[in-house]
Amino acid sequence: MDFEEIDNYRFKVGRDSSKGMNVDVVLYTNHNMLQKVKTDRTVQQAVNASMLPGLAGAIKVMPDSHEGYGFPIGGVAAFDAEDGIISPGMIGFDINCSVRLIRTELAEKDIRPVITRLADALFRNVPSGVGSRLQLDFTQSDLERIAVEGVPYIISKGFGISEDAERIEENGTMMGADFSKVSKEARSRGLNELGTLGAGNHFLEVQRVERIFDSRTAKAYGLHEGQIVIMVHTGSRGFGHQICSDYLRTLVEYQQRNSLKIPDPELSYAHIGSREANDYLGAMGCAVNFAFVNKQIITHFIMKSFSDVLGKSPDSMGMELLYDLSHNIAKLEEHEIEGRRKRVYVHRKGATRAFAAGCKEIPRAYRDAGQPVLIPGSMGTASYVLCGDDEAMKETYGSACHGAGRVMSRHQALREIPAERTFNSMTRKHIEIRVRSRKLVSEEAEWTYKDVEEVIDVVKNVGIAKPVSRNVPIAVIKG
Repeated sequence: MDFEEIDNYRFKVGRDSSKGMNVDVVLYTNHNMLQKVKTDRTVQQAVNASMLPGLAGAIKVMPDSHEGYGFPIGGVAAFDAEDGIISPGMIGFDINCSVRLIRTELAEKDIRPVITRLADALFRNVPSGVGSRLQLDFTQSDLERIAVEGVPYIISKGFGISEDAERIEENGTMMGADFSKVSKEARSRGLNELGTLGAGNHFLEVQRVERIFDSRTAKAYGLHEGQIVIMVHTGSRGFGHQICSDYLRTLVEYQQRNSLKIPDPELSYAHIGSREANDYLGAMGCAVNFAFVNKQIITHFIMKSFSDVLGKSPDSMGMELLYDLSHNIAKLEEHEIEGRRKRVYVHRKGATRAFAAGCKEIPRAYRDAGQPVLIPGSMGTASYVLCGDDEAMKETYGSACHGAGRVMSRHQALREIPAERTFNSMTRKHIEIRVRSRKLVSEEAEWTYKDVEEVIDVVKNVGIAKPVSRNVPIAVIKG
């Protein structure tokens, strides 16, 4: 594959119509990480996506990118709202896998004496692992209202306060969700998974704000050095996975019926306005809302855990939601592309929204500063809070990376990284860890991911988002 180096942090595979490419592919990375990207199918998958119809601009690939299902993790694509397509594989199986940050007014000295009890309580109260369940006595009627109404409905059931919805992307409710488009299999999988983390790269971390880079924005976000915050990374669990699986099967039939040729079967799609596209968008909206509600319930039990261990109310500890944003989603947005304002369906797969100051989609409390962008590192390493910047609106359809990004397969990790290596590393760093599977400890070890510091450096230098705080873990809860 031939790359054009635009600068030290931008590389391009130029549009080549002889190969079927309709647009350029732009990678945001550095020379070191680019070498790793070349060893898997990341670039080829992005090039394949560039061959799809209805693209409004270049395919964008974030610095945490790696090979995924059909479309690379870290990929962003914008399709024309009238003539474009919707592709479930370019959104992913874990629809609205996303990150939430809860701030507190606690300091490390407040929790260090009870950190073992606190980690135990979080591990007990927030189920994790494959097949994890939480019996909350929800009915199918509740599930339908959760899927359609989102966070405001679960707040009405006592999980959180009304202000929470204002600090969630889409205000915690993606409009257009249609429960009639969700299969019986998805409904049965979802009902008892609400309030659970799941497994894989999902986690709950108690973190300390180690460093502030931008004091003005940090003040707007309510962050300061030494503060305890809690980060949650999870999504729509089996509910969203089943929805994706269902519609991938549906779209195989759509491709055959319409004699559509695609570069990779995993990039199956439906044209905007078709019944299949509308049905998928209605079901996807249900999964988006399910995921937001899932984390809202988890937040309730995080606060309960802190209260039980510290003997204080959440209010007295200053516990409140800072922000919650998506990274596996398709959204109808308006962006300036090649000098023109266009309505587009932005597909973000392992990429987050990163809107700049002034955008109406940002909560009023943060609108003058810019949208919070939450970037988790790998297990045992730092995570970052950033702020969406103007360049993202010009460069990446208002998007940024979503994490560190894998450099090693799970199978390779199991062969090469014993769980004990991670346990010893966490002990040296004084990090409590609770995990249900030693296998997962190897699969999710920090050495299986890129260096988050390198990833953040690229994002900062391109101008997609600016660092606000660097947070380090004190306790890690995983499946």
